[in-house]
Amino acid sequence: MNANISREQAWKLLLQYNRDPFHLRHALTVEGVMKWYASDQGFNEDSEFWSIAGLLHDIDFEQFPDQHCVKAWDLLKAAGISEELINAVCSHGYGLTGIAIKPEHQMEKILYASDELTGLIWAAAIIRPSKSVMDMEVKSVKKKFKTPAFAAGCSREVIEKGAAMLGWELDALIEKTILAMRSCEAEVNSILQS
Repeated sequence: MNANISREQAWKLLLQYNRDPFHLRHALTVEGVMKWYASDQGFNEDSEFWSIAGLLHDIDFEQFPDQHCVKAWDLLKAAGISEELINAVCSHGYGLTGIAIKPEHQMEKILYASDELTGLIWAAAIIRPSKSVMDMEVKSVKKKFKTPAFAAGCSREVIEKGAAMLGWELDALIEKTILAMRSCEAEVNSILQS
């Protein structure tokens, strides 16, 4: 898999279209989650591709929410990003945003499944005394998952479809994503504070 962009270049590109700390935290979190999953799934040689796809996955969302994933295609193409990476980024909007690129590769399925879930887990974490995922448990996330009004913008349907795409039980997806978020929480906080 060829990202044809360095992590530093990808971060600069993201910052051209995103300034909101919430969106930056989400991008950095999904970057770290995808890096963790690359290792977990045995794709170590592609970990940079996976993490850059995670970093750039919502590049268009802050400025173009009504054209999410459609506008991303244009922004990434104009930046000279490989079609392979553009497809990977845009596939996470499959069935949601007018994008017909179905997640096919394991990386794309994981991005699709974990994107919304990271938002739900983070929303659950920030109301805990620790304000951290380090002490988060699957049962806590499941309780919030079953409360539609909690983090209502995080689609439970997409999370469930993503788990099904992967052939995983929902609890397994939640558990792995918590572990992935733990792996990058300190780094995300450090980047945002600098």
